Amino acid sequence: MTKPESPIKPSDQVPRKGPLSFLSGSLTAGLLAWLALGLSQKLVAYYALHPPSYGSAIAQSIATALKTLIVGMSFLATFSFAFIGIGLALVFVRSLVSGSGSAPAEAAEKP
Repeated sequence: MTKPESPIKPSDQVPRKGPLSFLSGSLTAGLLAWLALGLSQKLVAYYALHPPSYGSAIAQSIATALKTLIVGMSFLATFSFAFIGIGLALVFVRSLVSGSGSAPAEAAEKP
């Protein structure tokens, strides 16, 4: 048994990304970056006020390593979301300037 071929091409079914999608993504990433920055600042303040103090050198080393990882990952999330937001804002501006309502990757595929 063979499947009947559909007259609709797969590329026609893919919805096009417009400027509103870029703007909403940029605002969402900016909000998440702002929230992650607040969390990062609170973590730094907490660990500055509550330094780990253990009797064992191994426990002290593990606590310091864990603190460093937690603070580092929170700042990594902050800057990742911030750069994603900046990038989407630039794509939003580019889509407005070019006058194209589609994503830049789709516009580049057209001959």
